[in-house]
Order: sequence, then C-alpha cells, then structure tokens
Amino acid sequence: MSYTNTAFDPKIYDIPDADIAWCPGCGNFGIINELKTALAQLQLDPTQVVLVSGIGQAAKMPQYVRANMFNGLHGRSLPAAVAIKMVNPNLIVIAESGDGCTYGEGGNHFIHTIRKNPDITNIVHDNQIYGLTKGQASPTTARGQVTTLQFDGVIVDPFNPIAVAVALDASFVARSFSGNFQLTVELIKMAIKHKGYALIDILQPCVTFNKVNTYQWYRENTYLLPDSYDPTDRQAAFKIATDTSKLALGV
Repeated sequence: MSYTNTAFDPKIYDIPDADIAWCPGCGNFGIINELKTALAQLQLDPTQVVLVSGIGQAAKMPQYVRANMFNGLHGRSLPAAVAIKMVNPNLIVIAESGDGCTYGEGGNHFIHTIRKNPDITNIVHDNQIYGLTKGQASPTTARGQVTTLQFDGVIVDPFNPIAVAVALDASFVARSFSGNFQLTVELIKMAIKHKGYALIDILQPCVTFNKVNTYQWYRENTYLLPDSYDPTDRQAAFKIATDTSKLALGV
C-alpha cells in the first residue's frame, strides 16, 4: 500500500446523521478529528480501513466514522483486530478502545498482542476513569483519587501501559494528548505506517467523571520529548516511561 503527500478531505470519513453520545467537551471529539485527519493525509479510502473496538465511550467511535467497523466484546478489540488483519492483510486495521477496555478487561490481550507483533495500530483513549459506567476507577486512575465508587480514594498504584509496552519490547510505543492536535495526527500516521504492533496511548479528559485530569492538568503535567531523544534506546525509554512526575509525549 502506498502513501502520498496529497491529502483527502477528512469529511469523507464523516457520518452526517451520527447520533454522537459523548458529553460536550469530551476528549473523544479531539481524537476522532485527529484520526480522520490522519487517515485523510495518508489518502486512505474508507474501504481500506477497519476500526475495531470493545465496549465503552471510546469504543463507540467506529460508529461515528465512515469506514469498515467491528464492535466486539469488552476488552476483546485486539484479538478481533488481529484476526481481521490475518484474514485480509491489505486492510489498515485500527483497534481502539478506552483504558479500562484495553488495560483492564483486555489486559491479557494487550500483553500477548505485543509479543506477537501483528501489523495493527492500537489507539487507546486514556481518560483514567470508566466513563460509560459512571466514573469508577480504571486501571490508570491515580492512587488516592476519589471516584464515584472509590469513596476513600484508589488504594493501588495505576497500571503503566507505556512502561509495560517498553519492557515487553513493543515495536512502536507512543503517547499523546488529545488536546495536541498536530502531535496526535502525526503519531497516528506514524503508527499506521509502522510494520508491526503500534501502541498510541492518548491522554484525554473525561469532563463529567474525572475532575482531576482536566485539559489544564494535562497541559501542566506533560511535555514533548526533545528532538535529541533516541527512541531506539530502550533503557532510556523505560526510564522515561517509569518517571510519572511529568508525562512524556512522543514516540
């Protein structure tokens, strides 16, 4: 499959009558626009793309994008995506779901998909909360954070997907923020072009149920990796991944 610099109009992926069930201000709106823009810049016809998801607010996104789609069980987007790619290797297969679906119910698939390194892209909408089921802690919710279910605060440390992916020697690991449009578009394009499993953990606010990790919080607690950073240095990558005092954005 070839890619050119001539872009399609992102509107070719629009579904005009889609009944979008996200709250105003949800970070998912940023991600869906970033995905459409990336697909357009890669000149990918909607018939070439398959979006695969599980269950959750993030997992509704394939219903709002004009492309092929498969909506499966909670936590099971990755095995379905791998199967689709095996049956038709010419398709661009993108698995996308939230942090709960991917790292919680789907945690076993996450680990073993990294090991198998199939040629798929995995976009994770990481809002650090379960939004569809009204705000209980997800695997990435910070220790001590009070939620609608954890009244006294979360009592365990959060799952660190970037560190796990680097430790397992994933072939492409990236993190972005839904509020950084240009960075997210470029990372999605890089992930799609990458031959092998490509993880993009996209930090995003849940404006209704997560009052801690807001747009402002992410702007103050993330930073761009410098141009001098070498993404092939696994030890350096792991050190950055485990430093959660500020969250690095990039590959």
